[in-house]
Amino acid sequence: MTLPRRLSQEDERRLLSRLRARDEAALGELYDQLAPWVLGLAFRILGDDDEAEEVVSDVFEHVWNRIGQHDPARGPLVPWVLSIARHRALDLLRRRRRWERRAAAAGAEQSADDSADPNGREAGVPGWPVHQAVHAALAALPEEQRAVVRLAYFAGMSHTEIAARTGLPLGTVKTRMRLAQQRLAESLEFLKDWMT
Repeated sequence: MTLPRRLSQEDERRLLSRLRARDEAALGELYDQLAPWVLGLAFRILGDDDEAEEVVSDVFEHVWNRIGQHDPARGPLVPWVLSIARHRALDLLRRRRRWERRAAAAGAEQSADDSADPNGREAGVPGWPVHQAVHAALAALPEEQRAVVRLAYFAGMSHTEIAARTGLPLGTVKTRMRLAQQRLAESLEFLKDWMT
């Protein structure tokens, strides 16, 4: 294997200038040169193809959105991009490990109370207790609030689309959604650690 080609100072200056000018072709050139290296680095850290591909996408989106943060005086572009890739992969690995620990702890709690799934099929699925808690909180909402939440979150409808579908005034839809979100936030506050 060969290392990524180091850009000459002049090539890098031109590429940076084009990236800062929002030249998508420049991003394409950078992607063509570095994506295999970002993917390889991410896969080495994560050991998972899908997660590594997610890192590649995140890295080049980050580069595109934050190219102004690169300071050529602190180092060349290629190491900067690979450093972003390493940090993104490590962050994803840490999140995965936290999730696995929480899922294992929740699974242990769930096995103590198997009443929710008598066959025990879903109880072993990571996140099942979260799934149960969210659906229980939804079920506890008044029907008019539950209906707008379902349309918004499970059907992907906007407030305007919900109003058109249900025949309700837009203000009523927004009020019901706000009240539902407040109740759900209160009911599910104990889950906030799962989301970080």
